[in-house]
Amino acid sequence: MPLTDLQRRVVDDLAARGDDMLRELAEHVAIATGKGFEPGLNQYRDLLIARLERLTPTIDRIPGAPRPAWIDFSPRPRTAQPPITIVARHPANNALPRLLLAGHIDTVHDPDGPFNALIIAPDGKTARGPGAVDMKGGILIALHALEALHRCGAALNWSFLLNSDEETGSFHSDPALEVEARRHDFGLALEPALPGGALAVERMGSGQFRIEVFGRSAHVGRDFASGVSAVTRLGQIIAEIGTWPRPEEGVIINIGPLKGGGVTNAVADYAACWGNVRFADERAAAELESKLLALATAAEAEAMPRVVVQHRWNRPAKPLTPGTQQLADAARRAAESLGQSLPFTKTGGVCDGNILQHAGLPTIDTLGVRGGGLHTTDEWIEIPSLVERSQLLAVLMLQLAGM
Repeated sequence: MPLTDLQRRVVDDLAARGDDMLRELAEHVAIATGKGFEPGLNQYRDLLIARLERLTPTIDRIPGAPRPAWIDFSPRPRTAQPPITIVARHPANNALPRLLLAGHIDTVHDPDGPFNALIIAPDGKTARGPGAVDMKGGILIALHALEALHRCGAALNWSFLLNSDEETGSFHSDPALEVEARRHDFGLALEPALPGGALAVERMGSGQFRIEVFGRSAHVGRDFASGVSAVTRLGQIIAEIGTWPRPEEGVIINIGPLKGGGVTNAVADYAACWGNVRFADERAAAELESKLLALATAAEAEAMPRVVVQHRWNRPAKPLTPGTQQLADAARRAAESLGQSLPFTKTGGVCDGNILQHAGLPTIDTLGVRGGGLHTTDEWIEIPSLVERSQLLAVLMLQLAGM
């Protein structure tokens, strides 16, 4: 469909912002927000709040929920308290649809590591940097889209949710995501585009688990027969789990990291492993849950070794629903009106879009920038996508509002 006069003004406004976007991206990337680094998360969150306050005075700060202690295997978590989630709210007209933008300010990169700045390639077409594509680039295009809409007088009903723990499962922000999903009509999440700029319309679900084994310690040389090795039993369990995955059927399970034993001359009385599951649908989720729980010994029995299983399937599968199909089709029409293509695909990756859609909100969640190398020190962004994807987001919001 052809652009309206308002849409054209917004597109032209954003076309002139490319240099600003790249400069700001370098500033955002330089703020370390990986691995729960609280000073960096606070600094980046405050920067974003200050910018959003120029558009709306209503910024809600939602306390984080507790995270299950058993999930953490890191020896030193960096956040002392559950991080907050912020929601900027811009109500404009009750007759218009309520649009929820969603992004995360955390990354996976070590704040003490050498990968800590945006480096622009000699040809000026790409740049490398921690979080450049996942998802500081996505947050930046949303900020510019909202600012362009404001400058051009487009009064839309939008909210912008920004959490701080997406990369570790959104356990702290899960309740806020579910509440906001029920308050809105469409969800637009800013995860990076898939290869070729594709939009993910289906995602697998994901969950975490821990298996603990309790044995009996004994001296290896003097009393080996009295010992019961927790490590040996855990090894048997891991070998069994290794036969379960059927990726072609949407059933995936992975083990790592591991813990067990402290010395070589004592039978280990404790061992544990942590793992991740991916599932295409509720049937696959139930199968994996049933098999894992069957590994545990009965709680009332004095088994030796004793096996304890804990789990939480925190991100349900995100199938292609009619509501999401309609929203994806609207995004494709917006892209085509800009001369862009928007192929559809599916992925085994998970994100907050899983949670939003499961709570009842039609959601598309790869509206962010183009790039690659996610979660590695080769993370890179396609620089022209800053302007192009900001234009796409802004036009989609206008078209959803009938403007």
